[in-house]
Amino acid sequence: MSRVDEIKSRTVFPKKPAIRKQGTISCNCIVETTPIVYRGELYRFEVVRRKSFTSATKGSWHDVEDSPCLRFVKVRTNEATPIFAEDHTFGFPIVVGDKMYVVTGKSKTWGADTLVFMRSDDLVSWEIYQELPMPGFKIYNMNIAQKDGKYTLLIEISAPLEECGSHPYTFRFLQSDDMTHWTLMPKECVFQKDRYAGSPGLYTLDDDPYYYVTYLEEYPMCCYANCIARSKDFINWEYSLLNPVLMYDEYEDKKIASPFLTMEDRALIDAALDINNSDMEICEFLGRTIIYYSWGDQLGHEFLAEACYEGTVKEFLQGFFE
Repeated sequence: MSRVDEIKSRTVFPKKPAIRKQGTISCNCIVETTPIVYRGELYRFEVVRRKSFTSATKGSWHDVEDSPCLRFVKVRTNEATPIFAEDHTFGFPIVVGDKMYVVTGKSKTWGADTLVFMRSDDLVSWEIYQELPMPGFKIYNMNIAQKDGKYTLLIEISAPLEECGSHPYTFRFLQSDDMTHWTLMPKECVFQKDRYAGSPGLYTLDDDPYYYVTYLEEYPMCCYANCIARSKDFINWEYSLLNPVLMYDEYEDKKIASPFLTMEDRALIDAALDINNSDMEICEFLGRTIIYYSWGDQLGHEFLAEACYEGTVKEFLQGFFE
């Protein structure tokens, strides 16, 4: 059934989950972030595009030459862990047992062809326990979800052409039983090969057969918004009729949501161009859905913002379809 026929056949439509945008929390060009709960604390995993952005440096990351790295920030206190994985780009954290695991790209520049897997039990000392070369690939954002005893790793790619199509970026998938040995799924297991798809998130739910993917859709006039789709087999995808999930809105995005933002920060926020809501990632904490996302011009001037949904992740994700 086509999308138009599906809409015509419906008599009842889902009601879009109500997202409350709280506003901007950082303007240090921290874009790719993940909320994650570890040992009862809410942390924010941050992909730091340039190491100097962990201090007071402002501006476009294109204009700074130092190394990329990763870190965690304890949300309750705003305290950051020591940086790690210098000269690695992008990344994603997942808790397995009592340890924090992170996958990242082994490259100082964008488009890694090797994935690095590391783990820690204190967020300070990190053990690299596996590397996965993927010759010919250019890998950017990544995400991991667990379901039915398997881990699924989503990678955002722009090469090779036969894997991503002529409209990068595109999502491909790998699976593992142990977070160590990974197998690339068949070529038909792909998301949105016909047009741009960026900034991925991958989520699973108990007693739900679907894999949920959040992604960045490109709209006319170089504008971008977060959307959602789901699939049972990574081949046939159902797009929410309620897309987009997050649409840029300068009055909501530019609200000040952190006491740590200086007057200089606030002036930068006020003057910035906002044509993008991207890199949305979520987690559940104390019964509500925590949302981090980026806004800006998609040209290197980006700001980190926070939003929330007053309900569980299950209610949030299913609410876009049911």
